[in-house]
Amino acid sequence: MTHIRRGTTAVAAMALGLTLTACGGDLTGDASGGGKSSATLKLGMLTPLTGSSAAIGPYMKDGAQLAVDEINAKGGVDGRKLSLTVEDEACDPKTAAAGAAKLVSAGIDVSVGGYCSSATLPTLSIFDKAHIPMIIPAANSADLLTQQRHNVFLINGTGIQQAETASKFIKAEGSKGVALIDDNTSYSTDITKRTGDQLGLLGVKVAGHQSVTAGESDYSGAVNAVMDSKADFVYWTGYYQEGGLLIKQLRAAGYKGRVMVADGSVDGKLIKIAGQKNAQGVFATMTQTPQTIPGGQGWVAKYKAKFGSEPGPYSTQAYDAVRVAAEAVRKAGSTDGRAVTKALEQIDGFKIFSGPLKFTIQHTLTVGGFDILVVKDDAFVLNK
Repeated sequence: MTHIRRGTTAVAAMALGLTLTACGGDLTGDASGGGKSSATLKLGMLTPLTGSSAAIGPYMKDGAQLAVDEINAKGGVDGRKLSLTVEDEACDPKTAAAGAAKLVSAGIDVSVGGYCSSATLPTLSIFDKAHIPMIIPAANSADLLTQQRHNVFLINGTGIQQAETASKFIKAEGSKGVALIDDNTSYSTDITKRTGDQLGLLGVKVAGHQSVTAGESDYSGAVNAVMDSKADFVYWTGYYQEGGLLIKQLRAAGYKGRVMVADGSVDGKLIKIAGQKNAQGVFATMTQTPQTIPGGQGWVAKYKAKFGSEPGPYSTQAYDAVRVAAEAVRKAGSTDGRAVTKALEQIDGFKIFSGPLKFTIQHTLTVGGFDILVVKDDAFVLNK
């Protein structure tokens, strides 16, 4: 099968593999300093701890904590030890806004969280008003950029990049008609719209577009629409809970075509919800995971040794968000939000999992992108 990968991503991953080999998987040496300040660098994270995406929260929290512990073991940043405070976003705007307010009250210096774009959006103004830089590890809707907040930085590939990867793969698969299905959230509708636009430019027919309501259990309306459209490819851009049910119901209705899901659905729970048989061969657009990064085995081993479980989606991005925050504070020589924001804009070549970091003028990644994964047995693996 065709494996679509941005060329810069492959080169960057190889470079990271060499770095991991050279330093035994420890990437934190360049974030430490030699000062003697006793102040604490306070980091805050919003991540889903409850709700339908609660499985992601521990991955992000533990990935971030691993970086905190490694940096602290090396003396911190200019003598400052790091601390991590975690609040629930529940993929719910109101819950996330309340959590952001708690983090501001706790006196955090940098925010290193944000999973669901729709929940992250209302936190932008809260952190901006408090002059707190945001290094967002997962949420990636282009809506996060339209407000042009100077303090917002994304270290996940954007919805624009995801749509491009999805469209090229669908085209390469020879689809004659694609059904696009979203869940009406900012993240999901952004990818759907951009994928539809890209497919049009590539000459691929969009056979139908359906929107469902997250949290429901009956998607027969969308399933029937797909069957009536004669689509041979379905691209689901929502989260794993609904995605698993949708796949299960599509197969039960007799749908024989291909299915692909966006990165919010890349979790083993999707396979369990859909049923292993139904999930076999399901494709996914996904940023790199620990298991798909060349040279990443050492990091996976460290994570397992510390937490007793395999790292999951966005654990590496959360790990990197902490490291980037530490590097920016080190360069700024201060925890002042304006100084840290300026330092983030000036970072050039700092090694993270997606490659050497340099932000674009929109504060998105200049390198990195999305891979195509596929379900084999009970896991998502690289589609080769």
